[in-house]
Amino acid sequence: MNTKQKLTRKTFMKVVGMSAVAPFLPTISIGDDLSERKPEIIPSKSTFKKSLKFGMVKEELSVMDKFKLLKDLGFDGVELDSPNELKEKDIMDARDKTGLEIPGVVNSVHWKSPMSDADPKVRTTCTESMEIALRDCKKYGGTTVLLVPAVVNEKTSYEDAYRRSQAEIRKVLPIAKETGVKIAIENVWNNFLLSPMEAARYIDEFESDMIGWYLDIGNIIRYGWPEQWMRILGKRVLKLDIKEYSRKKANEEGVWEGFKVELLEGDCNWPEVMKAVKEVGYNGWGSAEIPGGDRKRLEKISELMDKIYKS
Repeated sequence: MNTKQKLTRKTFMKVVGMSAVAPFLPTISIGDDLSERKPEIIPSKSTFKKSLKFGMVKEELSVMDKFKLLKDLGFDGVELDSPNELKEKDIMDARDKTGLEIPGVVNSVHWKSPMSDADPKVRTTCTESMEIALRDCKKYGGTTVLLVPAVVNEKTSYEDAYRRSQAEIRKVLPIAKETGVKIAIENVWNNFLLSPMEAARYIDEFESDMIGWYLDIGNIIRYGWPEQWMRILGKRVLKLDIKEYSRKKANEEGVWEGFKVELLEGDCNWPEVMKAVKEVGYNGWGSAEIPGGDRKRLEKISELMDKIYKS
């Protein structure tokens, strides 16, 4: 596919087979400096911004009124999915008239058609959706597109997921550079990139400042500590997902039940996380990704995020 060719929602599903592969590069050493950014002094008054996912708003309202609601509740921004079926004019009008920012978008195709799939047509579907998402994000005034790069399972080996996803991402890096919108890889339960050391290596192998990490704090707690990830990934972290998790609940009721706790009531050590966040000089967006609801529920989320930021 010619990266200069204009892509539309109508055409991106008309995929073509691609079979480019990338070398499976080895190793970063344990002793390597994984975060070149030195600790910075953060102003005593935090400038962390509050966002959430658009789908968390459960009120039956227009796009405009949803934006007004979030602005009224103290949110600074909201993240949309892309590609999406919303009318661009509605989004732009809501953003401009309310002042609510759209800091980034979440790719809406990466789970159904992952870049790690054995079928090149499936991979192409995700790759082409990333072009739409990058261009949408630029229009909205955002800076990142969240991407789950691969899924490892019985049919897709770890090595194949690594090679295939990197090959596909390399195809859209020129578009990221053109738009000025960065690709933000998220840690999820996809059996892939399971440690911060490996996550750092995966990002660094692209040798591009147009790709980094979307650190989902709650997702890590099942198998690690988010403050450790933050310190190791350092300058690679582009955005944060604010989420909670309870190991006790997961152990007693099942792993997915671990998410069914309120912010500040799980096993995330928020003071330690925020300490690490400040140590590496991060002072940007945090986006809630938890069960939403009506005005009252969203107001509570806004208040809990304020408490987290002050930890």
